[in-house]
Amino acid sequence: MAKQSENTVEEKLRALYDLQLIDSRVDEIRNVRGELPLEVQDLEDEVLGLKTRIDKLKTDVETVNFEIAAKKNLIEESKNLIKKYAEQQKNVRNSREFNSLSKEVEFQELEIQLAEKNIKEFKAQIEQKKEVISETKEKLSEREGHLKHKKGELDAILAETEKEEKALLKKSEEFEEKIEERLIQAYKRIRHNVKNGLAVVPVERGASGGSFFTIPPQVQVEIASRKKIITDEHSGRILVDPLLAEEEQARMQELFAKI
Repeated sequence: MAKQSENTVEEKLRALYDLQLIDSRVDEIRNVRGELPLEVQDLEDEVLGLKTRIDKLKTDVETVNFEIAAKKNLIEESKNLIKKYAEQQKNVRNSREFNSLSKEVEFQELEIQLAEKNIKEFKAQIEQKKEVISETKEKLSEREGHLKHKKGELDAILAETEKEEKALLKKSEEFEEKIEERLIQAYKRIRHNVKNGLAVVPVERGASGGSFFTIPPQVQVEIASRKKIITDEHSGRILVDPLLAEEEQARMQELFAKI
């Protein structure tokens, strides 16, 4: 549908204020969710990180066990060689051969000592890693419980608000179609630049809604005449008169009640 530029200024103001009311309702719904989606995402990332850490530690333990097995095989090989050299020493022809075999035996004994020392160090590493795994599992269990609780909160809020939010977003698009492009762009720019997302506000007690800056009486008269679109010189917000705002609020409340 094409944007309607032939509408009267009053119709444009009503459409803009209706759009503001719809978008503000969406903002309210999202504010109810607050930081929950981010909290849930952070917890999911943390849980995944803890699981990855546990898997890595388990792999490390398997690798160290493999190293222990290799050292045990080396010890067995060295013991077999010692037996072999001891048998050969019984049949040597001279002291040179005996001494040579004795050095081989001594070397293998040193290999066994070194392997046993390595095994002891590897076992200490495994105990340390198992302790870290146990601590990490405890933390994982705690974070998973926290995540389940937060997801429950978020799911409950989503169940209450998701349908309404989707319907409101659809309505927002429909109302945008009723407003000419330049006004939509101005509305979105103002909405983006103000903290509370209010781009269209009524005059309240002689001032722009949410502002303490008084609007001159002559300007208030112009706003009430609905003959042209007037913005607040301090905030840049588009201004509507209180009566128009009251009428559109009542109309939008009826619309919201049906969603």
